Amino acid sequence: MASHSDDAVLLSISDEIATITLNRPDRMNALDQSMIAGLANALDQVEGDLAHIGAVIIEGSGGTFMAGGDVKFFHQLSQTPPDKARPEIENMIAKVHDIIARITALPRPVIAKLDGAVAGFGISLMNACDLAVAAEDTVFTLAYIHIGTSPDGGSTHSLPRLVGMKKAKEIALLGDRFGADEAMDCGLINRVVPHVQLASATAQYATRLANGPRDAIDRTKALLNDALEHDLSSQLTREAKSFSDCAQSNDFREGVTAFVEKRSPHFGKSSDKS
Repeated sequence: MASHSDDAVLLSISDEIATITLNRPDRMNALDQSMIAGLANALDQVEGDLAHIGAVIIEGSGGTFMAGGDVKFFHQLSQTPPDKARPEIENMIAKVHDIIARITALPRPVIAKLDGAVAGFGISLMNACDLAVAAEDTVFTLAYIHIGTSPDGGSTHSLPRLVGMKKAKEIALLGDRFGADEAMDCGLINRVVPHVQLASATAQYATRLANGPRDAIDRTKALLNDALEHDLSSQLTREAKSFSDCAQSNDFREGVTAFVEKRSPHFGKSSDKS
């Protein structure tokens, strides 16, 4: 088991699963400059070790995923002259948006493990993940409207695609809190479990993905990520190329052989793309 740490973010790699832990429990894992730097560093390490990573979990410490941005930091900025505050805010958002883009583009699937509060940027971070598992007592709110600002972190891009435009506007414009069952019903998350089962349910997803046909999973994620930006004709072309590429792999040979032999496949651990 490899382990690396930062004050605000922890990274561990075990059994080909990387776990990124938001680690400001005293502030409900509110996003600040130290956490932004920690997330960027964790992603650097994950991207540099993809050969040994089949799936990634993002979780919060202390019983909370993320309570949004650090409002105390924003309050301090609000007392600063605009000509000084604006560059600092723009720089911070640029770094945050780079993190969202990197998580989305990461070849390996990323799973959000959710409990406590998922608020503000926490929803953007959750939406950047490929799958999301929540404890049944998790509470969600986009919340930006309550501090007089519009959202960031890509949530205005992801929400309409995940829940539809009307529901996205309800979530963003009203900023109401809602529970895990509603989050699953509207398509924000994949599974709701009792809190005691959260770790095992998330690990189950991660293990299945890490033991799957890695190159095929990478390619499938990439196809789905871009699907809404392509018309049917171009998407069919992309699918054809991807399938043909996969069909040259050892995993494909193992998969079809196992099917014919009526046994479970044993896929390799490496991706042709990593």
